[in-house]
Amino acid sequence: MATFLRAIEFLGLSLWLGSDVFLSFVVAPGAFRILSSRDQAGAMVGYALGAMHMGGIVCGLVLLLARLARTKTFASLAAPAALCVVLMIALTAISQFAVSAKMAALRVEMGSIQATAADSPMLLEFGRLHRISVSLESGVLLAGIAAMYLMVRELAFRSS
Repeated sequence: MATFLRAIEFLGLSLWLGSDVFLSFVVAPGAFRILSSRDQAGAMVGYALGAMHMGGIVCGLVLLLARLARTKTFASLAAPAALCVVLMIALTAISQFAVSAKMAALRVEMGSIQATAADSPMLLEFGRLHRISVSLESGVLLAGIAAMYLMVRELAFRSS
């Protein structure tokens, strides 16, 4: 059972990291390259980002629950790998429920990002929020890579 639960931990983190990398390096650039308008591309990426955020939060919670079930101690949630996952969940929640929500409201208010004047305060605020969103997503990715390394290290120390 412990092996199964550890596999669930790795699966949850792998799915989350994989979706983050795929969205960041394939979906988003592809949408802006292929779709006929920036507004359509932004809407598609926003939709995909929201789905990825919710999936990531679920993956993180499943990972932490599997860890708790495997170790049978709350102290395991204070291990560095688990703390990285908690950080990932927090950054994702901030991105989804604060930053992305404000960006979506601005998108509706502007009507069209593409047609909004470059010096518009709303567009400038949208750009600022976009930079924050990218920074948060980068933090999630880095914390995820650190969590993966730390989980492998935990496993290696127990095996040797």
